[in-house]
Amino acid sequence: MKLTESITFEIRFSEVDSMNVVWHGSYPLYFEDAREAFGRKYGLSYQEIFRNGCFAPLVELTFHYKKPLFYGMKPTMTITYCPTDAAKIVFDYEIRDTADGSLLATGHSVQVFTDTKYRLLWFNPPFYEAWKRQWLEERP
Repeated sequence: MKLTESITFEIRFSEVDSMNVVWHGSYPLYFEDAREAFGRKYGLSYQEIFRNGCFAPLVELTFHYKKPLFYGMKPTMTITYCPTDAAKIVFDYEIRDTADGSLLATGHSVQVFTDTKYRLLWFNPPFYEAWKRQWLEERP
């Protein structure tokens, strides 16, 4: 089962440079918005992670520009969960133009788990194992 969520967002004036193109530093914020939407939809919010005594810091974040995003656009971003046995949360991202469906950017992120003293967890926390069983097992 593929777990995805899509959000549509508006490019704000504060996110563009003098050429009217989205500044590269805005992309991590868009990806964060997508992770939060995914977490709300599937019960894997940051609050849920915190309630279970863990943090989930980003350790990898990449994005690839395909076409520029401009002020006033309302693109759609799709976030896709990438299953792994490792103690990580991995996502892929696509940003598409709602006007013509063209691909504007792609991305990838990896989060690991730490305890509340910032010590790396080498195995999936029990709550995350339960979450994976709930959402990734074959459904009739």
